[in-house]
Order: sequence, then C-alpha cells, then structure tokens
Amino acid sequence: MDTISGYLGTHHRRCDQLCIDAEKSVAAELWDRADAVFQEFCAALEQHFAMEEEVLFVAFEKAIHGTDGPTAIMRVEHNKINSVVFMLRDALARRAKNAFLGHADTLNIMIAQHNQVEDDIFYPMLDRMFGAQKHELIEAMRKIAESPAADPAT
Repeated sequence: MDTISGYLGTHHRRCDQLCIDAEKSVAAELWDRADAVFQEFCAALEQHFAMEEEVLFVAFEKAIHGTDGPTAIMRVEHNKINSVVFMLRDALARRAKNAFLGHADTLNIMIAQHNQVEDDIFYPMLDRMFGAQKHELIEAMRKIAESPAADPAT
C-alpha cells in the first residue's frame, strides 16, 4: 500500500470480517470456531490499535506539538472498544449466545463510527501531512503487524 489510508483501511476491513465471522459462529453455536476466530479478531484489533497508538499518533502529536487533539479522542474510543471486547470475551467464555450477539451489535456500531472518522478524515489528513514520510510510517506499522501478537486474553 502506498498510503496510510490504504494500509489501515485494509486492516479495518480484515478486523471487521473477523468480527463478522465470530458473530456467525456464535449464532450457529459453533463454539470452538467462535473461540478461534474471536481470538484472531482480538489479536488483529490489538495490532491495529498498536499501529495507530505507537506509530501514527506519536508522529502526529510530535508534528502538532501536543496530545490534546484528535488522537486523545481516538485513544478514549480505543479504550471503550476494548471494554466491549472484554464483555464479548466474557460472554463467549460463558457460551452466552444472546449476550455475545448483543455486545457484538454495540461493538459494530462503535467501530463503524470510529472507523468512518479515521477512514474519511484522519488517515487522508495524515497522508497529506506526512507526504513522502508516510512510507516510513507504513513500514513501522508493518513491523508491528508482522510481529507475533501478544496473547489477547491478557
């Protein structure tokens, strides 16, 4: 990918698909598959947040000489998303199908709103803002994406 928008947009779609696959597995009560796909989703989401928070947000905050901008709001949203993921993990462990699906609906709304701001505003702004330097940022994010994921259960 040549752009931050393209690289992270692709990652958004991967996370979205994993979440959908986990929901379908829970709905069908395919619990082993749901466990595996949900763990993959958690790992992908954790990597995505790390790419943003450890690379993009740091570069943006350095460029604007502050941390009170949109990245502060996005970090709060990441924490809220992680809170819902915790509830999903609990519901899955209890095999509580309806609770999982209800929390998944909440998560889908939260992520859709969050991703829309990133995809439509923040990432394109960063592509313009960083110009040729965006390739260095993408490479730094690739290193995070290629590193072994931490255990999402911790």
